[in-house]
Amino acid sequence: MENRNPVVAGRFYSDNKTTLLKDLSKFFGDAKTNEIQNETIAIISPHAGYIYSGEVAAKAFIQVNPNTNFENIFILAPSHSCSFNGASIYNRGNYITPLGEVLVNLNLANYLINEFAEFTYYPEAHASEHSLEVQLPFIQYWINTDINIVPIVVGTQNDSVMERIAGVLEPYFNENNLFVISSDFSHFPNYYNANKADELTVNAIVSNKIEQLKNTIQSNSKISGLSTSACGLSGIIILMHLAQDKTKYKFKKIAYKNSGDIRFGDKDRVVGYGAISVIKKTDSLNEFTLLASSKKVLLNVCKESILNKKFNADNISEASLDEELKVKCGVFVSVYIKEKLRGCIGRFKSDKPLWKLVSIVGIQSAYNDSRFDTIKTEELKYLSIEISVISPFKKIDSIEEIELGKHGIYIRKGINSGTFLPQVAIKAGWTKEEFLGHCSKDKTGIGWDGWKNAELYIYTAEVFKGN
Repeated sequence: MENRNPVVAGRFYSDNKTTLLKDLSKFFGDAKTNEIQNETIAIISPHAGYIYSGEVAAKAFIQVNPNTNFENIFILAPSHSCSFNGASIYNRGNYITPLGEVLVNLNLANYLINEFAEFTYYPEAHASEHSLEVQLPFIQYWINTDINIVPIVVGTQNDSVMERIAGVLEPYFNENNLFVISSDFSHFPNYYNANKADELTVNAIVSNKIEQLKNTIQSNSKISGLSTSACGLSGIIILMHLAQDKTKYKFKKIAYKNSGDIRFGDKDRVVGYGAISVIKKTDSLNEFTLLASSKKVLLNVCKESILNKKFNADNISEASLDEELKVKCGVFVSVYIKEKLRGCIGRFKSDKPLWKLVSIVGIQSAYNDSRFDTIKTEELKYLSIEISVISPFKKIDSIEEIELGKHGIYIRKGINSGTFLPQVAIKAGWTKEEFLGHCSKDKTGIGWDGWKNAELYIYTAEVFKGN
């Protein structure tokens, strides 16, 4: 047995434990505007020097619930020093960092090497490789449970070999394990071209379409100064093979920066860093979650449309928007003046992307809700908006499935239907029966007990508010 000692501590990150912990604390502290996703089973994280990419890496790791007791953490990192046909797993001992020892699942490492030709132990692949090592302090700092890693350095870009590697790893691609894909993005174009290339690359990854990613990489190769679009491309493609079932998995763009964004960064020659997560959709009711940046876009679009009494997209580039803003789903907008409700209109389905629908619904809520007095121009200075992005419906057979504050309800009987958003029950202080009764009587028009022999549906809503 021979533990693998750190080789880039003191260069890519501090070799002093106290300083390293302080640096990590700042990275994660700055990243905590993003919400933890309990269903995150994979992330793409950069591997440059921490002063360049540490903030983005922390935003990737913070998508993982730190209290999940993972059986294994698979790390797929690119080989920068040598190429070989397949992937190399370190099975000679554990990894060491300034924060201590990181246990390798040697039994699983040996099993994969002994049983599958795609895996081997290639000493040169691990000897000086930084792309795997720099992920370890983030794991040690963030994960609160026992850590067992499977350290894999990928040395090939052969399509059939990458697909076979994914086939071997597929039984482990579930909520019991975490996959960390180590990759930087564009290398060495100028600042403008890096942003352009990386936006295309990240969008292709988030689309979960392997051919689109390959075509994007080929197209990017024409960009001046670009030597590669993603140095960890093999690991990314392996991940995309693992997550090809789009009914089960969703890619989500978390953050992006490049070295030119650093205070002393050179904008003439940069490297790009992105954070992406993969979420496993639940088998029950799929909750719709949004990034903080996406919520801000929706609030701004909605407010500007209400203030101008028309939708104006002149200052918005759809290509620059996160993919989740282009999803066609339902949305409700509640409009308040001095914190008093003055309108609430929405749609459960739409043929328009979310970022456009919120504008239409916002204008209707402010000026076309017949239950309220029309908002006057002089009142708009007191305007606040609450947006509820709606998940798909789930039909239920028992009201025991309803969780007050989490689920909205939709009641349908014949041609009559009505709904209450999830937050209504909490704001009114209702019991579950009162929630159903009021919706049945006041919104559906079938009487207080009408819900008892009607069709019942539940849904979730991502609810957020702004002035």
